[in-house]
Amino acid sequence: MPTAVTDETFDRDVVRHDIPVLVEFWGSWCPSCRMLAPVLAEIEQERAGELAVRTINADENPATARDHHVLALPTMILYRGGEPIRTIVGAKSRTRLLADLDDALTPR
Repeated sequence: MPTAVTDETFDRDVVRHDIPVLVEFWGSWCPSCRMLAPVLAEIEQERAGELAVRTINADENPATARDHHVLALPTMILYRGGEPIRTIVGAKSRTRLLADLDDALTPR
């Protein structure tokens, strides 16, 4: 299960992380977020050591959601070196999400 972060721990657990981090902004009322949870758990296990997966409840942590311009849930933001490099809005299939992540993380 991905680690939950908060407004207070976001900088430490995401921005200063030494590997890329995929953060899912979610809400307890969001059915698409619930559907995405097992997909993120699988990706976290498959990519252990090369990609960290974190979740943040946008309703309980409005400052971080606001600061990262999250307007819809679920929104996933991929960070590398503390900087957002890809934003994915809406639930995606495992295959599509992995393709988006691989595309964003492949050196150009």
